[in-house]
Amino acid sequence: MANSPVTDVPAEDIPPTELKRAIGPKLLLLFIVGDILGTGIYALTGQVANKVGGALWIPFAVAFIAAFLTAFSYLELVGKYPRAAGAALYTQKAFGIHFLTFMVAFTVMSSGMTSAGSAARAMAADFFPQVFTWLPGTDSSIIILAATMLVIFGVVNLRGVSESVWANVIFTLIELTGLAIIIVVSIAAVMAGGDNIDAGRLLEINTGDSSAFFAVVAGTSLAFFAMVGFEDSVNMAEETTNPRIFPKAMLTGMGIAAVIYISVAVLSSWVAPTDVLIGDDEANPGAGALLRVLEIGAPDFPLWVFGLISIFAVSNSALINMLMASRLVYGMSREKVIPKVFGRVAPTRRTPWVAIIFTSAIAIGLTSYANVGDLGGTTALLLLAVFTIVNIAVLVLRRKPVEHKHFKAPTIVPIIGALISAFLVGPWSGRDPKQYQIAGILLAIGIVLWAITFAFQKMGAKRDDSSPKADA
Repeated sequence: MANSPVTDVPAEDIPPTELKRAIGPKLLLLFIVGDILGTGIYALTGQVANKVGGALWIPFAVAFIAAFLTAFSYLELVGKYPRAAGAALYTQKAFGIHFLTFMVAFTVMSSGMTSAGSAARAMAADFFPQVFTWLPGTDSSIIILAATMLVIFGVVNLRGVSESVWANVIFTLIELTGLAIIIVVSIAAVMAGGDNIDAGRLLEINTGDSSAFFAVVAGTSLAFFAMVGFEDSVNMAEETTNPRIFPKAMLTGMGIAAVIYISVAVLSSWVAPTDVLIGDDEANPGAGALLRVLEIGAPDFPLWVFGLISIFAVSNSALINMLMASRLVYGMSREKVIPKVFGRVAPTRRTPWVAIIFTSAIAIGLTSYANVGDLGGTTALLLLAVFTIVNIAVLVLRRKPVEHKHFKAPTIVPIIGALISAFLVGPWSGRDPKQYQIAGILLAIGIVLWAITFAFQKMGAKRDDSSPKADA
């Protein structure tokens, strides 16, 4: 097995697909960076500070380490099986249990929808009011605005993967500009000094009623949401010009995102006191933290400009997660884990239109159910459970080699990755109980859908057995 990416591969060696191969190395890199950046840093910086205090960069760093371990497992599996179904496909290949495969697929899809819902809520509640001050700001108006944006992204998704990925490129460049503003302004503020500037906050951990260890664990369980996104890219495997570009693109993209995230976290805490980052919104603590960092670092900077940038940045997360979820549903339809209707592709645009409409409807429903923190935390909870299974699947699938060359992770990596992911799923991680409630409801829906799918498949098998052709 090759331990390095192979990028120069004859066209005849690239697996066939019904989807259009439109994503090259540069687009894939921007896709990964754009998916990781966004809601996690723009909307949750203050919420992580609420969990751990001034040392909020530590949970981000720990989350990145945990994510990197699991990323190596994904890289090995996407190299072996370059199909659109991602974690669910790997689960099926490893264990061959229909119910488990279905639930993993539904869990990943649900995580995409909670992530998109979180992004849409953050955009409508935190950033639109900075640009359009006349908005009422009521919960009903936030829900309507978030749902409208999700509909727009669904339309972009229907247009085609090229349009969706190029929209991601534009949004990624805009969100990088916003984070660059925060970094430059914060560095200038640190150099200028002032009453609020305090490097000592970087090591302050607000333990509350728990130890420093569990405070960091609680922060990490939420900060992990900032890292979700790298796994979305494997669901685009069938639409890349060559699936073997993944190792270099994924690790480079995660490295870029890690440097940016930790820089923003360090500088935000250095410039703004923890209570300022948390804010005074008891229902959604930490909302708009980067806006307050900007207020301190550059009081004359027009906040509406940063609000507009934030809208594009958070929109990027929603768009990419909707793109990922629809491809996952499409891929599982091809694997016959869900009804084949979800695998229908538009004849002209070659996009999975039924899957897009289905996942968009779920995302819209979630925006009315919970706030940004709850949806973000639920996203991390769901994906950590999936990451545990994926890391185990890597080890199981070592017994099923494939003929072509692919990336192979050191054996110790998926073992540690599985242990860390499983640990962060538990109630000791300091999660709000509502996150388990949301996850439980989504998984219960999944179980019902599995039962319906299984029943229809069984009925279809009986009809085939009783047909005249079978009798003959």
